[in-house]
Amino acid sequence: MVVGDFPEEVDTLVIGSGPGGYVAAIRAAQLGQKVTIVEKENMGGVCLNVGCIPSKALIEAGHRFHNAGNSEDMGISVGDVKLDFSKVQAWKQSVVEKLTGGVEGLLKGNNVNIVKGEAYFVDNSTVKIMDEKSSQTYKFNNCIVATGSTPIELPKFKWSDKVVSSTGALSLQEVPEKLVVIGGGYIGVELGSAYANLGSEVTILEGTKQILPGFEKQMSQLVARRLKKAGVTIKTETFAQGMEETDNGIKVKAEVKGKEEEFEGNVLLVTVGRRANTDELGLEQAGVELDDKGLVKIDKQCRTSSSNIYAIGDIVAGPALAHKASYEGKVAAEAISGEPAEIDYTAIPEVVFSGPELASVGLTEKEAKDQGYDVVAAKFPFQANGRALSLNESEGFLKMVTRKEDGLVLGVQIAGHNASDMISEACVAIEAGMTAEDLALTIHAHPSLGEITMETAEVALGMPIHIVK
Repeated sequence: MVVGDFPEEVDTLVIGSGPGGYVAAIRAAQLGQKVTIVEKENMGGVCLNVGCIPSKALIEAGHRFHNAGNSEDMGISVGDVKLDFSKVQAWKQSVVEKLTGGVEGLLKGNNVNIVKGEAYFVDNSTVKIMDEKSSQTYKFNNCIVATGSTPIELPKFKWSDKVVSSTGALSLQEVPEKLVVIGGGYIGVELGSAYANLGSEVTILEGTKQILPGFEKQMSQLVARRLKKAGVTIKTETFAQGMEETDNGIKVKAEVKGKEEEFEGNVLLVTVGRRANTDELGLEQAGVELDDKGLVKIDKQCRTSSSNIYAIGDIVAGPALAHKASYEGKVAAEAISGEPAEIDYTAIPEVVFSGPELASVGLTEKEAKDQGYDVVAAKFPFQANGRALSLNESEGFLKMVTRKEDGLVLGVQIAGHNASDMISEACVAIEAGMTAEDLALTIHAHPSLGEITMETAEVALGMPIHIVK
Protein backbone atom coordinates (compact mmCIF):
# COMPACT_ATOMS: atom_id res chain seq x y z
CA MET A 1 0.00 0.00 0.00
CA VAL A 2 1.37 3.44 -0.97
CA VAL A 3 0.78 6.24 1.49
CA GLY A 4 -0.25 9.45 -0.28
CA ASP A 5 1.59 12.74 0.20
CA PHE A 6 -1.39 14.73 1.47
CA PRO A 7 -0.49 18.46 1.50
CA GLU A 8 -0.25 20.28 4.80
CA GLU A 9 -1.63 23.81 4.80
CA VAL A 10 -0.07 26.84 6.46
CA ASP A 11 -0.74 30.56 6.42
CA THR A 12 2.91 31.54 6.10
CA LEU A 13 5.87 29.35 5.21
CA VAL A 14 9.37 30.67 5.97
CA ILE A 15 12.30 29.03 4.18
CA GLY A 16 15.53 29.47 6.13
CA SER A 17 16.09 30.07 9.86
CA GLY A 18 18.90 32.64 9.79
CA PRO A 19 18.54 36.13 11.32
CA GLY A 20 16.10 37.02 8.54
CA GLY A 21 14.01 33.87 8.56
CA TYR A 22 13.56 33.23 12.27
CA VAL A 23 12.78 36.89 12.96
CA ALA A 24 10.22 36.91 10.13
CA ALA A 25 8.63 33.71 11.48
CA ILE A 26 8.32 35.09 15.02
CA ARG A 27 6.89 38.42 13.88
CA ALA A 28 4.39 36.68 11.54
CA ALA A 29 3.26 34.43 14.40
CA GLN A 30 2.91 37.43 16.72
CA LEU A 31 0.59 38.97 14.12
CA GLY A 32 -1.69 35.94 14.19
CA GLN A 33 -0.41 33.87 11.31
CA LYS A 34 -0.02 30.09 11.38
CA VAL A 35 3.68 29.76 10.60
CA THR A 36 5.95 26.91 9.57
CA ILE A 37 9.70 27.46 9.23
CA VAL A 38 11.93 25.16 7.19
CA GLU A 39 15.65 24.70 7.82
CA LYS A 40 17.89 22.27 5.92
CA GLU A 41 20.92 22.60 8.21
CA ASN A 42 21.25 24.30 11.62
CA MET A 43 18.83 26.65 13.35
CA GLY A 44 20.12 30.21 13.24
CA GLY A 45 21.59 29.93 9.74
CA VAL A 46 25.05 31.14 8.73
CA CYS A 47 25.09 34.08 11.17
CA LEU A 48 24.71 32.11 14.37
CA ASN A 49 26.54 28.95 13.29
CA VAL A 50 29.41 29.90 10.98
CA GLY A 51 29.28 33.69 10.65
CA CYS A 52 28.63 36.71 12.86
CA ILE A 53 28.55 35.03 16.25
CA PRO A 54 31.45 32.53 16.12
CA SER A 55 33.66 35.04 14.31
CA LYS A 56 33.09 37.67 16.99
CA ALA A 57 33.82 35.07 19.68
CA LEU A 58 37.11 34.23 17.95
CA ILE A 59 37.92 37.94 17.54
CA GLU A 60 37.29 38.53 21.26
CA ALA A 61 39.51 35.57 22.21
CA GLY A 62 42.23 37.04 19.99
CA HIS A 63 41.91 40.47 21.65
CA ARG A 64 42.14 38.98 25.13
CA PHE A 65 45.14 36.82 24.29
CA HIS A 66 46.93 39.75 22.66
CA ASN A 67 46.11 42.19 25.47
CA ALA A 68 47.17 39.70 28.14
CA GLY A 69 50.72 39.82 26.86
CA ASN A 70 50.79 43.46 25.84
CA SER A 71 49.66 45.53 28.83
CA GLU A 72 53.05 46.53 30.24
CA ASP A 73 52.34 50.22 29.65
CA MET A 74 49.45 49.91 32.13
CA GLY A 75 51.78 48.30 34.68
CA ILE A 76 50.41 44.81 34.08
CA SER A 77 52.76 41.94 33.33
CA VAL A 78 51.51 38.35 33.34
CA GLY A 79 54.61 36.48 32.21
CA ASP A 80 54.29 33.73 29.63
CA VAL A 81 50.75 33.82 28.25
CA LYS A 82 49.60 30.42 26.99
CA LEU A 83 46.93 29.61 24.43
CA ASP A 84 44.87 26.40 24.40
CA PHE A 85 43.15 26.75 21.04
CA SER A 86 41.02 23.64 21.54
CA LYS A 87 39.47 25.35 24.58
CA VAL A 88 38.98 28.54 22.56
CA GLN A 89 37.08 26.52 19.95
CA ALA A 90 35.04 24.74 22.62
CA TRP A 91 34.10 28.07 24.23
CA LYS A 92 33.22 29.54 20.84
CA GLN A 93 30.98 26.55 20.13
CA SER A 94 29.28 26.87 23.51
CA VAL A 95 28.32 30.45 22.61
CA VAL A 96 26.89 29.23 19.29
CA GLU A 97 24.90 26.45 20.95
CA LYS A 98 23.40 28.80 23.55
CA LEU A 99 22.15 31.12 20.82
CA THR A 100 20.92 28.47 18.39
CA GLY A 101 19.12 26.72 21.24
CA GLY A 102 17.65 30.06 22.20
CA VAL A 103 16.34 30.61 18.66
CA GLU A 104 14.62 27.23 18.67
CA GLY A 105 13.07 28.06 22.03
CA LEU A 106 11.84 31.42 20.77
CA LEU A 107 10.25 29.83 17.71
CA LYS A 108 8.48 27.18 19.78
CA GLY A 109 7.46 29.80 22.34
CA ASN A 110 5.72 31.71 19.55
CA ASN A 111 4.01 28.53 18.26
CA VAL A 112 6.06 28.36 15.07
CA ASN A 113 6.16 24.85 13.59
CA ILE A 114 9.75 23.80 12.82
CA VAL A 115 10.44 21.43 9.91
CA LYS A 116 13.87 20.08 8.97
CA GLY A 117 14.51 19.56 5.27
CA GLU A 118 15.15 21.24 1.94
CA ALA A 119 12.39 23.18 0.19
CA TYR A 120 11.68 23.16 -3.55
CA PHE A 121 8.89 25.18 -5.18
CA VAL A 122 6.32 23.24 -7.21
CA ASP A 123 4.33 26.37 -8.05
CA ASN A 124 3.53 29.74 -6.43
CA SER A 125 1.56 28.17 -3.58
CA THR A 126 3.21 24.79 -3.12
CA VAL A 127 6.59 23.48 -1.98
CA LYS A 128 7.99 20.04 -1.41
CA ILE A 129 10.12 19.68 1.69
CA MET A 130 12.56 16.82 1.46
CA ASP A 131 14.99 15.20 3.85
CA GLU A 132 17.08 12.07 3.43
CA LYS A 133 14.14 9.79 4.11
CA SER A 134 10.94 11.41 2.89
CA SER A 135 9.14 14.20 1.06
CA GLN A 136 6.15 16.24 2.23
CA THR A 137 4.09 18.76 0.29
CA TYR A 138 3.06 22.05 1.90
CA LYS A 139 0.45 24.48 0.58
CA PHE A 140 0.93 28.06 1.69
CA ASN A 141 -0.97 31.32 1.43
CA ASN A 142 2.25 33.32 1.71
CA CYS A 143 5.92 32.41 1.73
CA ILE A 144 9.05 34.27 2.91
CA VAL A 145 12.28 33.06 1.32
CA ALA A 146 15.35 33.68 3.49
CA THR A 147 17.92 31.17 2.25
CA GLY A 148 21.00 33.35 2.70
CA SER A 149 24.30 33.06 0.88
CA THR A 150 27.40 30.88 0.50
CA PRO A 151 31.10 31.81 0.21
CA ILE A 152 32.26 32.09 -3.41
CA GLU A 153 34.69 29.34 -4.41
CA LEU A 154 37.28 30.38 -7.00
CA PRO A 155 38.11 27.84 -9.77
CA LYS A 156 41.84 28.01 -9.04
CA PHE A 157 41.39 27.82 -5.26
CA LYS A 158 39.12 24.84 -4.54
CA TRP A 159 38.14 24.18 -0.95
CA SER A 160 40.31 21.65 0.88
CA ASP A 161 41.86 21.16 4.31
CA LYS A 162 44.44 23.82 3.32
CA VAL A 163 42.16 26.17 1.35
CA VAL A 164 39.24 27.36 3.46
CA SER A 165 36.31 29.75 3.37
CA SER A 166 35.23 31.79 6.37
CA THR A 167 33.33 28.69 7.53
CA GLY A 168 36.48 26.58 7.47
CA ALA A 169 38.57 29.31 9.10
CA LEU A 170 36.24 29.34 12.09
CA SER A 171 36.67 25.61 12.70
CA LEU A 172 40.45 25.20 12.34
CA GLN A 173 41.82 22.78 14.92
CA GLU A 174 44.98 24.78 15.50
CA VAL A 175 46.25 28.29 14.90
CA PRO A 176 48.16 28.23 11.59
CA GLU A 177 51.77 29.35 11.79
CA LYS A 178 51.29 31.23 8.53
CA LEU A 179 47.92 32.33 7.15
CA VAL A 180 47.44 33.84 3.69
CA VAL A 181 44.16 35.69 3.11
CA ILE A 182 42.80 36.48 -0.36
CA GLY A 183 40.44 39.43 0.02
CA GLY A 184 40.84 42.47 2.25
CA GLY A 185 37.15 43.12 2.83
CA TYR A 186 35.52 42.91 6.24
CA ILE A 187 35.59 39.10 6.51
CA GLY A 188 39.24 38.84 5.51
CA VAL A 189 40.26 41.67 7.83
CA GLU A 190 38.23 40.40 10.80
CA LEU A 191 39.47 36.80 10.59
CA GLY A 192 42.97 37.84 9.57
CA SER A 193 43.29 40.14 12.58
CA ALA A 194 41.81 37.49 14.91
CA TYR A 195 44.41 34.92 13.89
CA ALA A 196 47.18 37.53 13.97
CA ASN A 197 46.25 38.25 17.60
CA LEU A 198 46.29 34.50 18.28
CA GLY A 199 49.83 34.22 16.93
CA SER A 200 49.62 33.61 13.18
CA GLU A 201 51.90 35.28 10.69
CA VAL A 202 49.22 36.77 8.43
CA THR A 203 49.42 38.10 4.86
CA ILE A 204 46.38 39.83 3.31
CA LEU A 205 46.14 40.12 -0.49
CA GLU A 206 43.68 42.77 -1.70
CA GLY A 207 42.94 43.74 -5.30
CA THR A 208 42.01 47.39 -4.73
CA LYS A 209 44.18 50.26 -3.48
CA GLN A 210 43.18 49.77 0.18
CA ILE A 211 41.82 47.15 2.50
CA LEU A 212 38.16 47.64 3.45
CA PRO A 213 37.46 49.49 0.19
CA GLY A 214 33.87 50.21 1.21
CA PHE A 215 35.04 52.63 3.92
CA GLU A 216 36.65 56.06 3.74
CA LYS A 217 40.43 55.96 3.25
CA GLN A 218 41.25 57.52 6.60
CA MET A 219 39.20 54.87 8.38
CA SER A 220 40.80 51.93 6.58
CA GLN A 221 44.26 53.45 7.14
CA LEU A 222 43.73 53.23 10.91
CA VAL A 223 42.97 49.52 10.61
CA ALA A 224 45.90 48.95 8.25
CA ARG A 225 48.24 50.67 10.69
CA ARG A 226 47.04 48.51 13.60
CA LEU A 227 47.35 45.35 11.49
CA LYS A 228 50.89 46.19 10.47
CA LYS A 229 51.76 46.87 14.10
CA ALA A 230 50.52 43.35 14.86
CA GLY A 231 52.87 41.98 12.20
CA VAL A 232 50.34 41.54 9.40
CA THR A 233 51.63 41.99 5.85
CA ILE A 234 49.18 43.85 3.61
CA LYS A 235 49.54 43.72 -0.17
CA THR A 236 47.15 45.98 -2.10
CA GLU A 237 46.59 46.07 -5.86
CA THR A 238 47.41 42.37 -5.71
CA PHE A 239 45.68 39.68 -7.73
CA ALA A 240 46.04 36.00 -6.86
CA GLN A 241 46.72 34.00 -10.04
CA GLY A 242 46.96 30.45 -8.77
CA MET A 243 48.41 28.17 -6.13
CA GLU A 244 50.14 24.90 -5.47
CA GLU A 245 49.94 22.71 -2.41
CA THR A 246 53.13 21.84 -0.54
CA ASP A 247 53.86 19.34 2.22
CA ASN A 248 53.22 22.00 4.87
CA GLY A 249 50.58 24.11 3.16
CA ILE A 250 50.28 26.25 0.05
CA LYS A 251 52.11 28.66 -2.21
CA VAL A 252 50.05 31.45 -3.77
CA LYS A 253 51.24 33.10 -6.96
CA ALA A 254 50.04 36.66 -7.33
CA GLU A 255 50.52 39.74 -9.47
CA VAL A 256 51.52 42.64 -7.21
CA LYS A 257 51.33 45.99 -9.01
CA GLY A 258 52.40 44.32 -12.25
CA LYS A 259 55.07 42.04 -10.77
CA GLU A 260 54.79 38.36 -9.89
CA GLU A 261 55.31 37.34 -6.26
CA GLU A 262 54.85 34.16 -4.22
CA PHE A 263 53.32 33.90 -0.75
CA GLU A 264 53.63 30.83 1.44
CA GLY A 265 51.28 29.71 4.17
CA ASN A 266 50.02 26.69 6.06
CA VAL A 267 46.42 27.72 5.36
CA LEU A 268 44.84 29.86 2.64
CA LEU A 269 41.66 31.75 3.52
CA VAL A 270 39.62 32.90 0.50
CA THR A 271 37.16 35.73 1.21
CA VAL A 272 36.15 37.22 -2.14
CA GLY A 273 32.43 37.54 -1.52
CA ARG A 274 29.31 35.45 -1.22
CA ARG A 275 26.70 34.22 -3.69
CA ALA A 276 22.96 34.11 -3.08
CA ASN A 277 21.40 30.71 -2.41
CA THR A 278 18.71 30.95 -5.08
CA ASP A 279 19.68 28.34 -7.67
CA GLU A 280 18.27 25.16 -6.08
CA LEU A 281 14.88 26.36 -4.88
CA GLY A 282 12.82 26.05 -8.06
CA LEU A 283 11.97 29.76 -7.91
CA GLU A 284 11.24 29.77 -11.65
CA GLN A 285 8.44 27.26 -10.97
CA ALA A 286 6.87 29.85 -8.68
CA GLY A 287 7.22 32.73 -11.14
CA VAL A 288 9.82 34.53 -9.03
CA GLU A 289 12.12 36.76 -11.11
CA LEU A 290 15.85 37.17 -10.49
CA ASP A 291 18.15 39.96 -11.63
CA ASP A 292 21.34 39.45 -13.64
CA LYS A 293 23.30 38.82 -10.42
CA GLY A 294 21.01 36.00 -9.35
CA LEU A 295 19.31 38.13 -6.70
CA VAL A 296 15.55 38.08 -6.21
CA LYS A 297 13.74 41.20 -7.37
CA ILE A 298 11.53 42.71 -4.65
CA ASP A 299 9.39 45.77 -4.08
CA LYS A 300 9.28 48.09 -1.04
CA GLN A 301 7.48 45.41 0.99
CA CYS A 302 9.92 42.61 0.05
CA ARG A 303 7.30 41.15 -2.30
CA THR A 304 8.62 39.31 -5.35
CA SER A 305 7.12 39.15 -8.84
CA SER A 306 4.88 36.41 -7.45
CA SER A 307 2.66 38.48 -5.17
CA ASN A 308 2.34 35.99 -2.29
CA ILE A 309 6.06 35.18 -2.14
CA TYR A 310 8.49 37.49 -0.32
CA ALA A 311 12.29 37.48 -0.23
CA ILE A 312 14.70 38.91 2.34
CA GLY A 313 18.37 38.98 3.38
CA ASP A 314 21.36 38.01 1.29
CA ILE A 315 19.22 36.83 -1.65
CA VAL A 316 18.01 40.38 -2.39
CA ALA A 317 19.94 43.53 -3.35
CA GLY A 318 21.92 45.48 -0.78
CA PRO A 319 24.65 44.66 1.72
CA ALA A 320 24.73 41.09 3.07
CA LEU A 321 24.15 42.06 6.70
CA ALA A 322 22.36 40.06 9.38
CA HIS A 323 20.61 43.13 10.79
CA LYS A 324 19.38 44.08 7.32
CA ALA A 325 17.89 40.59 6.95
CA SER A 326 16.15 40.82 10.35
CA TYR A 327 14.73 44.22 9.47
CA GLU A 328 13.44 42.96 6.11
CA GLY A 329 11.95 39.91 7.83
CA LYS A 330 9.82 42.14 10.04
CA VAL A 331 8.73 44.24 7.04
CA ALA A 332 7.71 41.13 5.06
CA ALA A 333 5.80 39.60 8.00
CA GLU A 334 3.97 42.86 8.64
CA ALA A 335 3.19 43.37 4.94
CA ILE A 336 1.63 39.90 4.79
CA SER A 337 -0.54 40.93 7.76
CA GLY A 338 -1.79 43.95 5.85
CA GLU A 339 0.26 46.56 7.67
CA PRO A 340 1.79 49.48 5.71
CA ALA A 341 5.40 48.42 6.39
CA GLU A 342 8.06 49.32 3.81
CA ILE A 343 11.83 48.98 3.67
CA ASP A 344 13.88 52.13 4.19
CA TYR A 345 17.66 51.75 4.21
CA THR A 346 18.45 55.37 5.13
CA ALA A 347 19.87 54.40 8.52
CA ILE A 348 21.34 50.93 8.02
CA PRO A 349 24.71 50.64 9.78
CA GLU A 350 27.76 48.81 8.45
CA VAL A 351 30.33 47.59 10.97
CA VAL A 352 33.75 45.96 10.82
CA PHE A 353 34.95 44.26 14.01
CA SER A 354 38.55 45.12 13.28
CA GLY A 355 41.12 46.86 15.43
CA PRO A 356 40.01 49.57 15.85
CA GLU A 357 36.37 48.90 14.98
CA LEU A 358 34.78 50.75 12.07
CA ALA A 359 31.13 51.74 11.77
CA SER A 360 29.23 53.87 9.30
CA VAL A 361 25.61 54.88 8.80
CA GLY A 362 23.92 57.26 6.38
CA LEU A 363 25.90 59.33 3.89
CA THR A 364 29.63 59.93 3.81
CA GLU A 365 30.86 63.45 3.13
CA LYS A 366 31.51 62.58 -0.53
CA GLU A 367 28.14 60.88 -0.98
CA ALA A 368 26.33 63.87 0.54
CA LYS A 369 28.15 66.32 -1.74
CA ASP A 370 27.51 64.09 -4.76
CA GLN A 371 23.81 64.26 -3.92
CA GLY A 372 23.94 68.05 -3.94
CA TYR A 373 24.00 68.79 -0.21
CA ASP A 374 25.95 71.72 1.21
CA VAL A 375 27.47 70.02 4.24
CA VAL A 376 29.51 70.50 7.38
CA ALA A 377 31.90 67.61 8.11
CA ALA A 378 32.79 67.71 11.81
CA LYS A 379 35.35 65.43 13.46
CA PHE A 380 36.32 64.68 17.06
CA PRO A 381 39.28 62.50 18.11
CA PHE A 382 39.07 59.63 20.61
CA GLN A 383 42.30 60.93 22.19
CA ALA A 384 40.39 63.93 23.56
CA ASN A 385 37.93 61.67 25.40
CA GLY A 386 38.59 60.67 29.00
CA ARG A 387 36.98 57.25 28.76
CA ALA A 388 38.97 56.32 25.66
CA LEU A 389 42.21 57.31 27.41
CA SER A 390 41.32 55.29 30.52
CA LEU A 391 40.64 52.26 28.32
CA ASN A 392 44.02 52.76 26.62
CA GLU A 393 42.06 52.98 23.34
CA SER A 394 42.68 56.54 22.20
CA GLU A 395 43.13 55.81 18.51
CA GLY A 396 40.37 56.90 16.17
CA PHE A 397 37.73 59.55 15.51
CA LEU A 398 34.05 60.20 14.95
CA LYS A 399 33.00 62.13 11.86
CA MET A 400 29.54 63.64 11.52
CA VAL A 401 28.13 64.92 8.23
CA THR A 402 25.37 67.48 8.67
CA ARG A 403 23.34 69.66 6.31
CA LYS A 404 24.73 73.19 6.56
CA GLU A 405 21.40 75.02 6.41
CA ASP A 406 19.83 73.36 9.46
CA GLY A 407 22.31 70.89 10.99
CA LEU A 408 20.31 67.79 9.94
CA VAL A 409 22.44 64.70 10.57
CA LEU A 410 23.04 62.99 7.21
CA GLY A 411 25.71 60.48 8.17
CA VAL A 412 28.17 59.36 10.82
CA GLN A 413 31.41 57.41 10.48
CA ILE A 414 33.28 56.07 13.50
CA ALA A 415 36.74 54.52 13.65
CA GLY A 416 37.59 53.57 17.20
CA HIS A 417 37.02 51.33 20.19
CA ASN A 418 33.41 50.09 20.52
CA ALA A 419 32.29 51.80 17.32
CA SER A 420 29.86 48.91 16.80
CA ASP A 421 27.85 50.03 19.86
CA MET A 422 28.38 53.78 19.44
CA ILE A 423 26.87 53.78 15.92
CA SER A 424 23.38 52.99 17.28
CA GLU A 425 22.91 56.55 18.59
CA ALA A 426 23.76 57.84 15.13
CA CYS A 427 21.24 55.44 13.58
CA VAL A 428 18.52 56.81 15.86
CA ALA A 429 19.53 60.39 15.04
CA ILE A 430 19.27 59.83 11.30
CA GLU A 431 16.07 57.76 11.55
CA ALA A 432 14.42 60.43 13.73
CA GLY A 433 15.58 63.38 11.61
CA MET A 434 17.63 64.86 14.44
CA THR A 435 20.06 67.76 14.09
CA ALA A 436 23.53 68.37 15.49
CA GLU A 437 21.91 70.68 18.03
CA ASP A 438 19.62 67.88 19.24
CA LEU A 439 22.66 65.68 19.91
CA ALA A 440 24.69 68.49 21.46
CA LEU A 441 21.89 69.35 23.89
CA THR A 442 21.43 65.71 24.96
CA ILE A 443 23.18 65.06 28.28
CA HIS A 444 25.60 62.14 27.90
CA ALA A 445 27.05 60.17 30.81
CA HIS A 446 30.60 61.03 31.84
CA PRO A 447 33.06 59.52 31.38
CA SER A 448 31.82 57.54 28.39
CA LEU A 449 32.64 56.95 24.75
CA GLY A 450 29.13 58.18 23.98
CA GLU A 451 30.28 61.70 24.81
CA ILE A 452 32.28 61.64 21.56
CA THR A 453 28.99 61.84 19.64
CA MET A 454 27.92 64.89 21.65
CA GLU A 455 31.34 66.50 21.27
CA THR A 456 31.32 65.98 17.49
CA ALA A 457 27.88 67.60 17.30
CA GLU A 458 29.33 70.61 19.13
CA VAL A 459 32.15 70.75 16.59
CA ALA A 460 29.49 70.81 13.85
CA LEU A 461 27.88 73.77 15.61
CA GLY A 462 31.24 75.55 15.80
CA MET A 463 31.40 75.48 19.62
CA PRO A 464 33.55 72.54 20.75
CA ILE A 465 34.55 72.30 24.41
CA HIS A 466 37.30 69.72 24.56
CA ILE A 467 39.25 70.56 21.39
CA VAL A 468 40.38 73.93 20.14
CA LYS A 469 38.46 75.03 17.07
